[in-house]
Amino acid sequence: MKKVLGLLAFVIMIAGFAKTGVSQVLDSPPRDGIYDKKVTMEKKPISYPWVREADVVWSKRIWRVIDLREKMNQAFYYPEVPHNDLRSLMQVMMDALKEGTITAYDASSTTDEFLVPLTYQEIMNRLERVDSVPMQRPYPPYDWYDTVISVKFNPSDVKRFRVKEDWFFDKQRSVMEVRILGICPVRDNFDEKGLFRAYDPLFWIYFPEARPVLAKAEVFNRNNSAARKTYDDIFWKRMFTSYVYKEDNVYDRRISDYATGIDALMEAERVKNDLFTFEQNLWEF
Repeated sequence: MKKVLGLLAFVIMIAGFAKTGVSQVLDSPPRDGIYDKKVTMEKKPISYPWVREADVVWSKRIWRVIDLREKMNQAFYYPEVPHNDLRSLMQVMMDALKEGTITAYDASSTTDEFLVPLTYQEIMNRLERVDSVPMQRPYPPYDWYDTVISVKFNPSDVKRFRVKEDWFFDKQRSVMEVRILGICPVRDNFDEKGLFRAYDPLFWIYFPEARPVLAKAEVFNRNNSAARKTYDDIFWKRMFTSYVYKEDNVYDRRISDYATGIDALMEAERVKNDLFTFEQNLWEF
């Protein structure tokens, strides 16, 4: 009797899978590679050297934009769909926010300080929306009716990141150094006709808090798949291209507030060149 009941349960289970079309995921799938990857999973970010306030004799705050459409920054954007332990930077952030390992801060206010924390549900309520769209029936009497369309958030819609960082000179170690303070994903805002309106900053992430998560997220290495880097490595080694959109100033204004077009690009290059010149002049005798 037990054998009959067991066989019947097995047949019902197989029939259920065949009906729903759902495949069962193995608890221990075969290893997809020639060795077990343990280095990245156990990797920890490099600790920052301790800096005293008395040792910082000069500092400047800079805001940058990392455009993921540029070739050097494609490692932040791809893959659009996670596979083979590879995820885009935005996908890594969203997964960490959902798990609660990092904290998001409100970016809708005029300030970019880390003051108002947001929960994952609050973020999704802002990123996703429900629209009521009028549609016409394809059969007589061809009347119109309202239908509800749910617009889901797609991490691949984020094509820019804003970065807030501090440049400083430490006289104790005699080094010019930079520390990233925050990262803000930015999404394009389009109107009903599909025309670009503005950039929407989604939220700020406190970078020192996110480093342990970024240190465990692999990035594709086009030269050697056995020596993959992590997002923390890319930020630590400055392996990205960007442009300056703001420097700290008495007016608290962006470059776009007083320059446009080629003038704005030249002003951004001036800020970058001033940092380079200042560092070079430190070692001239």
